[in-house]
Amino acid sequence: MKFKNYILHTLLILILTNTANGQLSKEQSQNIDSLFMGWNKPNHPGGSIAVMQNGKVVFSKGYGLSSLEYLSPNSTETIFNIGSISKQFTAMGIVLLEEQGKLSFDDDVKKHIPEFPDFGNTITIRHLLHHTSGLRDIHGLLALAGWRGSDEINNDDVNRILLKQNKLNFTPEDKLMYSNTGYIIMVTIIESITGQKFKSWMKQNIFEELGLINTYVEDQFDRVVVNNATSYHMEDEFTRNIDYWNYIGSGNMHSTTSDMLKWSNNFSNPKEGWQSAFEKLQITGVFNDGKKSYYGFGLRIEKHMGKKIIQHGGSIGGFRAVLRCYPDDELNIVLLTNFRGSDIIYRADKIAEFILTREENKVKPEEENSPEDPYQFIKLSKKKLSKFEGTYWEINEKYGRKIYVKNDTLMYSRSGGSENALIPISKNTFKMLGVDVKLIVKFEVKPSKMTVLVEEEPPYIFELIDGVEKADKKELSGYIGRYYSPEMETNYSLTVEKGEAYVHFMKFGKIKLKRIYKDKFEGSWPVNNLEIKRNKRSKVIGLQITNGRTMNVWFDKISN
Repeated sequence: MKFKNYILHTLLILILTNTANGQLSKEQSQNIDSLFMGWNKPNHPGGSIAVMQNGKVVFSKGYGLSSLEYLSPNSTETIFNIGSISKQFTAMGIVLLEEQGKLSFDDDVKKHIPEFPDFGNTITIRHLLHHTSGLRDIHGLLALAGWRGSDEINNDDVNRILLKQNKLNFTPEDKLMYSNTGYIIMVTIIESITGQKFKSWMKQNIFEELGLINTYVEDQFDRVVVNNATSYHMEDEFTRNIDYWNYIGSGNMHSTTSDMLKWSNNFSNPKEGWQSAFEKLQITGVFNDGKKSYYGFGLRIEKHMGKKIIQHGGSIGGFRAVLRCYPDDELNIVLLTNFRGSDIIYRADKIAEFILTREENKVKPEEENSPEDPYQFIKLSKKKLSKFEGTYWEINEKYGRKIYVKNDTLMYSRSGGSENALIPISKNTFKMLGVDVKLIVKFEVKPSKMTVLVEEEPPYIFELIDGVEKADKKELSGYIGRYYSPEMETNYSLTVEKGEAYVHFMKFGKIKLKRIYKDKFEGSWPVNNLEIKRNKRSKVIGLQITNGRTMNVWFDKISN
């Protein structure tokens, strides 16, 4: 009897895995299907893909394996960790409480969490929602405190570190810097107001109300749940990529493509009583300088093919996810995958293009944002290009970039050795090739600086710094000693070996520091950038470390 049940269960999965419902033309379905056939190779993970238009599922199919160990296929009912797509659900929890009059988006966080640190600037719930709070991202903080990616981390761990913080990355609303920290804080706010655990409150008030029967908050990474996919990473071969993190609010919700379509459809056809809530999720931020942000409440509000899209992606362990709605076309696209390298943004774009390039959905010329590449390239001599060469230092986010001429082309190099060509569009302005966004680089000679302009982001300002001369023995000896961070409750040591500087920490060992300028060094994660700080007498008094979205963490020098 058990064997019969196993056969029936397997047949059901195979039927679900190969479900394709047709409002699309045969050609469109085949085009979508062709994007994912490579995932059906033997012993290959994959994902589940679903498309809804005008309230009807028009494509739904699973590809590859949900478990390489047991050779079980992904199906339309496979459950995946949706990563940061979770943020819009946490934001909806805040919206519902706002509609009930239990909070205001402009409340000071300290109103709901009295022990929240005083940073000298008011941080509001709206700042948390829009990623404009200036709060350091928890991933960088945990790494500096010695946590590994394979360590179990929960909200209590995050809050313990957060409450020790005393500085921000920037003044609230100066700019947008993605921060998981803010969405974890909102869990505490929801729990303090409702008196319930976030996990159960979300289930009762959002998931069950919207019919999301397979969606849940996961705060126990090793829990066994039927139909859950396993995530993988491949270098030479596939290995398991376990998502150890147990923190919630910014991620770690699990769901299926069918549930995600139900949710996304509310942006075009909201359930009765939910219209204002889904509209509020789309409220985008405004910066202190008056410029508008593209980011709403856990959502990116952008354009593709000249059409408005409401979207977000997710990434955790080997899971990759994207949820996208084209509200004017009532088109919803969901891709949930269980391996790194699934390249789902490209595939989501192609699905939309296959569907929306039908004659009746073609974008009119006047609706286009701009031509695909409006820039006219010019030719500059090697001599003119060479005047821009040098090492440039980003004065706000603390990292260096090297500019040099290679084969008559100006190159832009990041740490780690990656490089991109800069093609001139004027005598001092260049377009960067090989990136997914429109990125312009402008140079000024007097004073020497470089400005990097990324679409819908504030400018990144770099100053030209002197050549990297080798440090003398006196300078190096001044670095040697122990350093302590009260925010991290952590000690680091700096040593010098054979004329090279190293930072030591018991948990991750010894990291070599590459000198890029006087008192400025680059290392490897989590010490991406280290700056030595001196007093007026030039004595070393401490250092600060920046790693991506965690900036300027201070360490006092406590001994030589």
